[in-house]
Amino acid sequence: MVWGIFIAFVLVLLFLDLAVFNKEAHEIKTKEASIFTSIWVSIALLFSGVVYWLFSSGLVENPTNLTASDATLKYITGYLIELSLSIDNVFVIAVIFSSFAIPAKFQHRVLFWGILGAIVFRALMILFGVALINKFDWIIYVFGVFLLYTAYKMATSSDTDFDPKNSKVYRFIRKIFPVTNKIEGENFFIRRMGIKAATPLFIALLIIELTDILFALDSIPAILAITADPFIVFSSNILAILGLRSMYFLISRMLKKFRYINYSLVAILSFVGIKMLISHHVEIPEWLSLAVIGVSLLAGILASIYIPATSGEVPAEDLPK
Repeated sequence: MVWGIFIAFVLVLLFLDLAVFNKEAHEIKTKEASIFTSIWVSIALLFSGVVYWLFSSGLVENPTNLTASDATLKYITGYLIELSLSIDNVFVIAVIFSSFAIPAKFQHRVLFWGILGAIVFRALMILFGVALINKFDWIIYVFGVFLLYTAYKMATSSDTDFDPKNSKVYRFIRKIFPVTNKIEGENFFIRRMGIKAATPLFIALLIIELTDILFALDSIPAILAITADPFIVFSSNILAILGLRSMYFLISRMLKKFRYINYSLVAILSFVGIKMLISHHVEIPEWLSLAVIGVSLLAGILASIYIPATSGEVPAEDLPK
């Protein structure tokens, strides 16, 4: 029943977002994005009170025998990890929209359906990941090594090398669907010379959906390092995803300014990977996990603000608005 109510709650939020607040296609300005980001974050943090109540009253299954306080702290930690890792996802989404020249007023619609698909895929991956950890203790070491490898790849590669139009995914899509470069309103498909063709909006949606699955391969093991309780993992992950759209419109314009935030994500992934590898021998308290996340993000932001850009970098204030 609790799971059903939570899923219904999420669907109501999605309906309000698309059919009420964003019924008419329009460009999301920074002020509007700030307001909605604050609302989504507030909803997610207030939900921690619901988590405390559910675990203190015994209304939700508690396979890992968590106290209400521990469950609440793990939920908040998991949510902040998912929110932090979403920053890298935002950069990729920005590159996809730019590559396919998606007008700003249609970007929210693409993200809405992308988030809806992400919820389904992540739910399946979470259930699969929780089942693996509960059945095979050693799988946590595999996840830990994978997160350390991901952190290494993130530290040594550049997201600017990503070109959606040169990707294998895009070439594969073109073999399945007739594709047109023409955009007609919010339509994902249009008829051209009697042939139903996919518009750039639909291509962008598919690539965003597939890249989110790749990001989930990093973020879900990261939150499983905090807890294997399925309800906490699912709720914190989904509420972080719900806020991704407004966060995109808020921080996509600031990504160039916060050029060192990527190293914050490397630090967070490395910490979580190490935590997984030593989890059977050393218990790291959740307050320390929260502190590492907070300090890592703050260090990346402060470094971006106070360390001057090198000669090869373009200052944020000189970037096209």
